[in-house]
Amino acid sequence: MLLADLGADVVKVERPGTGDDTRAWGPPHAHGEATYFLSVNRNKRSLAADLADERDRARCEELVRRADVLFENFRPGTMDKYGLGWERARELNPGLVYCSVTGFGSGAGAALPGYDLLLQALGGLMSVTGPAPGEPVKTGAALVDVLTGLHAAVGVLAALRHRDATGEGQLVEVNLLSTLLSSLVNQSAGYTLAGAVPGIMGNRHPSIAPYEVFEAADRPIVIAVGNDRQFAALCRGLGTPELAADPRFATNPDRVAHVGELAAVLGAALGRRTAAAWFESLTPLGVPCGPVNDLAAAVDLAERLGLRPVVPVPEADGGTVPVPEADGEAAPGAGDAGGGAMDLVRDPIGLSATPPRYDRRPPRLGEHTEEIAAWLDS
Repeated sequence: MLLADLGADVVKVERPGTGDDTRAWGPPHAHGEATYFLSVNRNKRSLAADLADERDRARCEELVRRADVLFENFRPGTMDKYGLGWERARELNPGLVYCSVTGFGSGAGAALPGYDLLLQALGGLMSVTGPAPGEPVKTGAALVDVLTGLHAAVGVLAALRHRDATGEGQLVEVNLLSTLLSSLVNQSAGYTLAGAVPGIMGNRHPSIAPYEVFEAADRPIVIAVGNDRQFAALCRGLGTPELAADPRFATNPDRVAHVGELAAVLGAALGRRTAAAWFESLTPLGVPCGPVNDLAAAVDLAERLGLRPVVPVPEADGGTVPVPEADGEAAPGAGDAGGGAMDLVRDPIGLSATPPRYDRRPPRLGEHTEEIAAWLDS
């Protein structure tokens, strides 16, 4: 979808009858469809094809011949079974960029199913996420899936750059486990460099303090102090400037060493006022803080900041709608949608000359089969 937003003509090949599994991942539903599917499939066309059917497979081979990029996320060996693996694909199209997304790579982990929750468990993310030791919790979104998709897109763009310079395609491989280990950044580096195996710390940070959730008078508030200057500002804002000179809290390593004592003192002070009141008084002092918003409040905040987080995508296939740029006017080329629109979250990438487009709703299963087949058979 990211590449489609940026202008790629994306053909989504789906099994007839059922299509993408996420079409059934509801509730919630909107427009009679699962919002899970709608969230990641705009700007695509749907081709229903049975790879076990000779005619459909021939069409898919022709699609490979004409494509710049092929993405596949079957278990390793599946595409080979249908004659569409990497070796065969590059015979059909030497300039093809072939991206293979797996759960655990194509070696010893090839047979393992790649579901986000499973990866969060096996990959260590749940071992550092949760309210307390022994209480592992998954993240509230399919974070490993999303991060792997981003890495796949980056790899494909690099391969396209190489193809443009040399005419040579290549195989791009990403897997969920490697992506997660890389994305654990400071936690994984603490292990590989220092042998430190991190555990669950609730909302605290292993290396920074105060960097956690506190209870204000009405609801939780986050304090995310990243340096000694910010801590001194926090102490002034709380009316406790002497804390900044306390030898237990004077430097960040001191605060980390005495994080429990620090949390008790700060918690008592923060409990005297509402989260909104603290946000309004501490933010001008340069203290990173804010209430724990629900999603509705988060979208509202983005709206108030001029980020325009929600964009209308037309119901009518191929139309466009006026889409204002974040902090700006309508995007170039925007026009009348007609037939209503579907509100989806904006692509986060801003480009001054070639902004993301929002001109095709997520496709219904097989919606473009005849159109694409006519083109492939011509």
